[in-house]
Amino acid sequence: MKKTLVATTSICLLATLLAACGSESTTTTASPSPEAKATAAPTAAAATEAPKAANPNDDIKGKIVFATNRTDLIDTKLKDYKAAFKKKYPNADVEFEALKDYEAAIKLRLATAEVPDVVMIPNIPNTQLPDYFAPLDDLGLNDKIRFKDYKTANGGTYGLVTGGSTTGIVYNKKAFADAGITALPKTLDEFYAASEKLKAKGIVPLATNYKDKWPLYTWQHVAVAMSGNPNFWNDRIKQENAFDPNGAFAKSLGILKTMISKGYVEKDINSSNWEQSKKDVASGKMAMYLLPNWVIPQVIENGTESANVGFFPMPFDNSGKLTTLMTPDYFYAVSKNSKNLKTAKAFVKWLIEESGYDDFAGFIPALKDKKSSVTQLSDFLATKDLNFVEIAADNSDAMAIQNKAQIDLNDIAQEVAVTDVAKVFDKYNKKWVEAKKALGK
Repeated sequence: MKKTLVATTSICLLATLLAACGSESTTTTASPSPEAKATAAPTAAAATEAPKAANPNDDIKGKIVFATNRTDLIDTKLKDYKAAFKKKYPNADVEFEALKDYEAAIKLRLATAEVPDVVMIPNIPNTQLPDYFAPLDDLGLNDKIRFKDYKTANGGTYGLVTGGSTTGIVYNKKAFADAGITALPKTLDEFYAASEKLKAKGIVPLATNYKDKWPLYTWQHVAVAMSGNPNFWNDRIKQENAFDPNGAFAKSLGILKTMISKGYVEKDINSSNWEQSKKDVASGKMAMYLLPNWVIPQVIENGTESANVGFFPMPFDNSGKLTTLMTPDYFYAVSKNSKNLKTAKAFVKWLIEESGYDDFAGFIPALKDKKSSVTQLSDFLATKDLNFVEIAADNSDAMAIQNKAQIDLNDIAQEVAVTDVAKVFDKYNKKWVEAKKALGK
């Protein structure tokens, strides 16, 4: 823009000088021709007209694709986001691709180099982030966001968190009241006793979603809270056996195993259904989830009032001391091969700063200075004497071994829940050792 202005001014100045020279070689009574008058007017206007300010949003253009795990939102909330982003950036378009079994599906995309413009980072070592994604340090969010160091490599930030979570018991208050539960359980024995009351009333105490498998990941959270060690999973790299049959993960899965054996879960765990379970918890047919805070809005939107949904810390022993895990949810990332890199980055920034997705999803807000609008979450975080363990970022070596061994911790949870923990852990310890040797770790 400055170059254009200088060039225009120079041309006008040259025209003035030439006109002055010409007047010296002609009579002073000569008048300019009509053609000269016609061309002189716009030249003068051009010299005085201020250049138009560029709209910074004009650079945000083209189509991008965002891959998401929220299959339930593809025809609802995501349509609103598409329209809102389009309103701010008229030259840009965003399309949403909802993937079932997101982790497996997006890892396949990475392997085949068919990466959508914006994704949520799957479970891969941080050392691999630069292979697939563009750094996001230029968005100006690094000092404003939670968990800023979780997805970094080579001094760059490659992922920005969608929001934070803490794991606990999400429950239907009316179901508790109908079963005669007048106080929230603060010990494991009290939790079992409450489950017995619910069962006696014909209410399924806990929805595990055993068949869908992925919801079992919260038993990993309980294990970390039990251990009190933010590096619980990372420390496997130092241990002879990655999975200790007497350790915190085994004890956590022991609670799940007890809930199944006592009939405190779905009657047929092999036919459980995630989408249906949200309706059942909302209606009070089922009473509880062991899940993070993000499920609270989903229960409400499936048929109950916000006032009927509560959230309390999961008691995992009889000490009376309550501890829970603070963990990030998925991280947004931008494909380094995106054809519309600026637009993809602008969309990530918009999701974090303007979309309100963290409140909609029931997350602890991604931005540190933003307060959650989810009442249940705010009340949970204010629980007296509640201790938090904030999980450490993944150790790349530990993740590489786990991926090489093709170990899915949710597979372990499924197997332990219905068979012997020692046999299951022995099988996966062997897989771990073999992978560790193969990688020379």
